[in-house]
Amino acid sequence: MLCLIQVNGHAQFLKKLKDKVAQKVGDRVSDKVADKAADAVGGPANTNGNSGMPGSTTGTGGPSNTMGGGLKNTAPPDVNQNINDAEKSTTAADYGNARFALQQAMTGVEIELGRQLLQSLPQTISGLNKDTTKNLVQSLQYGWSNLTIQTAYSDGKNKQLKITIGNNPMYAGAVSMYFNNYTLIQNNGDNNNKMKQVRVKGNNGLIQFDASSGYQVFIQLGQSSMISWECVNFATEDEVMAAVNSFDIDGIKKTMGEQ
Repeated sequence: MLCLIQVNGHAQFLKKLKDKVAQKVGDRVSDKVADKAADAVGGPANTNGNSGMPGSTTGTGGPSNTMGGGLKNTAPPDVNQNINDAEKSTTAADYGNARFALQQAMTGVEIELGRQLLQSLPQTISGLNKDTTKNLVQSLQYGWSNLTIQTAYSDGKNKQLKITIGNNPMYAGAVSMYFNNYTLIQNNGDNNNKMKQVRVKGNNGLIQFDASSGYQVFIQLGQSSMISWECVNFATEDEVMAAVNSFDIDGIKKTMGEQ
């Protein structure tokens, strides 16, 4: 059974990982992430015929929405205020509100940490300028278990490097399974060299190439964090690795508390 789970998960892992980190704020993330999680371990995808959130009528014969202004871009939760609220609620034995306030405080910490990390990244990489309009800090769950931090570098034309720093125990674990299965790496790479292991400043990594999407590099940080780079219209593997090695991996680890 473990062998079957491993084979099914490996066969689809890189595609699923790419799909996950490409999600934008406002996507219907709950079902999509659940589907990817099920696929990555060889389980069934969502089969309820509804790609929306619980209670959605999309795809069930109900009316289509034609109105609404969307959600406002609000400030992240105030960490200190929510900690104070949690203390007051705990004193009053109102543990439901105490729990909610602590969750809000944690979300605020994650968002501020993500913003700090984005600011610490270099302004240029291999002649490409940071595009701050592509900055993304997204926290899907409480407790540092589904945080995505993302930005991109571009020449303003058709060359781009996108870096995604994330924390997801399942996907980071799947990367680790690849590192620990050298035979599988060799079989997937065969004579076409589609994927192979690399080292990025002392860290185990994977690099793959696809003619339609370019190069991708992945490294694992700690038990559940990882970094991925998507490099579009880079000429060679050496050019990709030079760009990837320009990042301060130790600094990223320190900010994320992985060392």
